[in-house]
Amino acid sequence: MKRLAKTRWLVAGCVAVGLMTTAAADEGDGPHLDHVFVIVMENHAYGQVVNNPNAPFTNQYARSANTADRYFAVAHPSLTNYLEIVGGSNFGVLTDNSPDWHNASCQPNIVSGVTATDNPPSPNICPIVGVGTDAPTVAIDTTNEITPPSILAVTNIDGASLPSARTVGMTIGDQLVARGRTWKSYQESLPAISPDGVNHSDGFFTDASDIPAIIPGEKQTMIQLYAVKHNPFAYFRNVQDGHDPANSLRNVVGFEGQRGLYDDLASGRVPDYAFIVPNQCNDQHGRGNAGPACDFDPSTTGTQEGLNPALMYQGDITLRTLVNAIHQSPAWHRGRNAIVVVWDENDYSATPNLNQVLVIVDTNDGNHGVHSDRRYTHFSLLKTIERGLGLPCLNHACDPDVPTMDDLFGRDR
Repeated sequence: MKRLAKTRWLVAGCVAVGLMTTAAADEGDGPHLDHVFVIVMENHAYGQVVNNPNAPFTNQYARSANTADRYFAVAHPSLTNYLEIVGGSNFGVLTDNSPDWHNASCQPNIVSGVTATDNPPSPNICPIVGVGTDAPTVAIDTTNEITPPSILAVTNIDGASLPSARTVGMTIGDQLVARGRTWKSYQESLPAISPDGVNHSDGFFTDASDIPAIIPGEKQTMIQLYAVKHNPFAYFRNVQDGHDPANSLRNVVGFEGQRGLYDDLASGRVPDYAFIVPNQCNDQHGRGNAGPACDFDPSTTGTQEGLNPALMYQGDITLRTLVNAIHQSPAWHRGRNAIVVVWDENDYSATPNLNQVLVIVDTNDGNHGVHSDRRYTHFSLLKTIERGLGLPCLNHACDPDVPTMDDLFGRDR
């Protein structure tokens, strides 16, 4: 059975690479990039971040770099958007459920055609692999991130919808490794142990830890700082199984420690594609058991009213630390590089609030002070990065109506 499962994986991978290569019409166009640093923040709409007095660095950075001022996250919830940022598809996943780790007997959602949702509830996510069809994105979603009676529906994209489409179970990570290039997913508050099978962690303890046995009499619950739902690469079978060490969970590391983000930046040994996710107190997501500075926003109305000012400020300070560390890295001064700061989705407040988010683009050799009013989505971001790294487009990034963000990544003229 193990040999048969491996054969199926290899066949699916070959088919996927073939499909990916046929979609290479845009390859090589647009501004060249040597390294890309994608920083993902959480759950705040464009109008909640822009001109927010509790996010001074973010707003100064947005003014001095480039911004996409009409950029839309595609759907809900978080995991769906993370998958779309790195893979150009929801892969049939419209829920934040954890992976069904190493389950080779289940059918991925793109293969089964069954969409994973919150309502009705779905099981954990079968490792993504193969070729199939993703889930349609409906304009008004009544199955995910709703809390009746206060929220009965949320708006996807900007009130538009997308039909389901033929989908390859791959990410930009697969594309990079196929070209002999590198990627890493930097996840703050990962435990020192392997991320394999870890769904949540506070940086030391995990869901599997018997905390009272380690700390007798401990009454506090673990703060879920690291969440696998913010680590999309972990959902793919090839990464979980690690047949290729260059495209495996070895690429998922923390911020601190050996091979971590800050060590890599200090040494200048960074991957071609760095996917950087602060923990849930530092990415403006919030947790309900981590004190007032990390508490969830009291209300979500799509405006700055009702936000937790400390949570916004904590995320702002984190972003400042990350951007400064990248700017100070020897890698930032070699070749042509870009930092992208993107919020995964809006505050998931009730319809009719649109799913508009802020994106900041900063290059070390290009335009600055560009504030684009062109309509972009997560698919535009993926397509632009792929082209910059000399890769073909993938899944919905290949859709003919998906523009690239060349005005934000372009060189000075």
